[in-house]
Amino acid sequence: MSRLATILPLVLLSTLVRPAAATTYRVGPGHPYAGIGNVPWESLAPGDSVLIHARPAPYAEKWVICRVGTATQPIVVRGIPDGSGNLPVIEGANATTRTQLNFWSENRGIIKVGGANNPPDTMPAWIVIENLDIKGARSTNSYTGRSGVATYGANASAIYVEKGQHIVVRGCRFHDCGNGFFCAWQTTDLLVEGCRIDDNGNVGSIFEHNNYTEAFGIVFQYNWFGVLRAGAGGNNLKDRSAGQIVRYNWIEGGNRQLDLVDSDFPEIFDDPSYRNTFVYGNVLLEKGDDGNSQIVHYGGDSGTLAQYRKGTLWFHHNTVVSRRTGNTTLMRLSSASEAADVRNNIVFVTAAGNRLGILDQTGTATLTKNWLKTGWINSHSGVANVFNNGQVTGSDPGFVNAALDSFELKATSPARDQAAALIAPVTPDHVPVRQYVKHQSHMARPDDGLRDIGAYEYAVPGGVPDAGGLAPPILSVFPNPSRGPVTIQLAAGPLTQSPLWIFDMQGRLVARVEATAARRWTWKPNAGTAPGVYFARLGAVTGRVILER
Repeated sequence: MSRLATILPLVLLSTLVRPAAATTYRVGPGHPYAGIGNVPWESLAPGDSVLIHARPAPYAEKWVICRVGTATQPIVVRGIPDGSGNLPVIEGANATTRTQLNFWSENRGIIKVGGANNPPDTMPAWIVIENLDIKGARSTNSYTGRSGVATYGANASAIYVEKGQHIVVRGCRFHDCGNGFFCAWQTTDLLVEGCRIDDNGNVGSIFEHNNYTEAFGIVFQYNWFGVLRAGAGGNNLKDRSAGQIVRYNWIEGGNRQLDLVDSDFPEIFDDPSYRNTFVYGNVLLEKGDDGNSQIVHYGGDSGTLAQYRKGTLWFHHNTVVSRRTGNTTLMRLSSASEAADVRNNIVFVTAAGNRLGILDQTGTATLTKNWLKTGWINSHSGVANVFNNGQVTGSDPGFVNAALDSFELKATSPARDQAAALIAPVTPDHVPVRQYVKHQSHMARPDDGLRDIGAYEYAVPGGVPDAGGLAPPILSVFPNPSRGPVTIQLAAGPLTQSPLWIFDMQGRLVARVEATAARRWTWKPNAGTAPGVYFARLGAVTGRVILER
C-alpha cells in the first residue's frame, strides 16, 4: 500500500462546532484584540479560532502558525468580510511580528506554517486558513522581524507552508508577491480551494509563479488562477507533488498554465501515487501570445530522469481555449516514459489552419473523443506518439459566448452527449461531478445520462434562463457574515419564485429555501448548522454565505 493510501481520501474540512473549552480570538475594530499581533499564536489549542475582521486599513502584520489541532477540532484562522464582502487585507509591506514569536525563514512569507523556535517547533496539523486577502511579500518591501528590519526574498509568498499535515487554505486571495502560494515537500494532505491567485511573479524572472507547491497528497479545486504580473516569466500552477488532483479550476495565462514536474525527494518520487496525476473539469485559457505555446508540461525539469514522474497524466473533461496567433501545443511530456490519457476535452484555438498540435516531441498521448479544432496535427516539432481513438472536429465548439469567456455549451454544441466512457484509474474517484462557476465557486455538474465533452455539461433550461450575453445575474447576501437569518436576493433576471438551495463546502445539500417574494429568499439556519462558508444556488447562479455562531 502506498503512503498516500493512508492519507487520502482528503478530508475536506469545514469549520466544526467546537467544545466550550475552545477559545475564539476576535481581531479588529470594536473587538477584544486590536491587532493580529495581540493574539497568543504561540499557545493556540485544538478548536481555537482566530477571527480577523475586515477594516478600512490593512493589517500590516506577519506571523507563524506552529501548533496542532485535531480532525474534529482544527485550529482555524478566518477572515470576516465587511458588509460589502471585502476580505480583511494582510499587508506584507512594513509588517511587524508579535515579539513572543520567533521563527526562521521570515523572509519567505507573510503567514508561515511550521518551522519555529517559539512556539516550540513541531509538525503543525489540522490547520484551516480562510477568507484572507494577503499581499506584499515582495523583495522591494521590508518588514520587522526577530532581527529587526529586513527585506523579503525574491521567492517570498503570501503563505509559506514549510511543513504541516492536513492543511486547508480556502477562499483567500494571494497577489502582489514573488510566489503567490508556496508549500515545501514536508507538507502532507493539502487542500487549496476557492482562492484567487493572481498578479504574482517577478518581472524578468522565470523562477517565481502564482503557485509553487511540493506536497504529499494535494488537491486544487474551485480556484481562480489569474494572470501573473506583467513581465513576469513564471508559470501559473507549478507543482512537484505526489498524489496530485487539479479539478474544477479556472487557470489563465502564465508561461504555462500547468507545469507538473519532478520532486527532488525520494519520499515523494518513490511513492506509487507519484505516477498518476489527475487533471479534470478545468478551464485553461491562453489569453494571447505571451509565454510558452505549450499549455501543460508533465514529467520533470531537473534533468535527472530517474526522478521524473514516469507515469500517466489523466487529462479529461477540461476546456482549453487558446487565442494565440501562432502555434499552440496542448502538452509537453518530458521524456519517453511519460504518457497522457487525453479524453473528453474541448481544445479550441482561434487561429486558422493547423495551429493546434497535441504533443511537443517525446512521450505518448492517447486521444479519445475530444473536440478538436479542424486541422489539428500530432506535433509542430516532429514525430510524436499520438494515438487517435476518434475525435469530434469542427470550427466552433458551441460556447455560449466565447468573446466573454462564457465557455458553457449551447444547446446546439457538437460537444453535447459525445463523451466517451471513463476508464480506471479515473473511475470511480475522479469522475467529474462538479463544474466551475466564475469566479471561485462551483456547482453540481448536471447529469442527463449522456456526458458532454469539456468542463461544462449542458443544462436543460430551467430556473434562471440564459443571460443572453448580458451581465450575469447575481445573488446578493445580507447580512454577510451572519449569526442568524440570511436574506438572499437575485439582483437581476426573471421574477422567479423558484426554491433556493443551500450547500456546504463539500457540496452537500443543507437546506431548501422557499421564496418569500419574487427574487427574494430568507434562510434561517437551524441551531445545529455549523459555522462556516455555504453556497446559495439558484440554477447556475451562486452566492457565498458566511455563517458565524
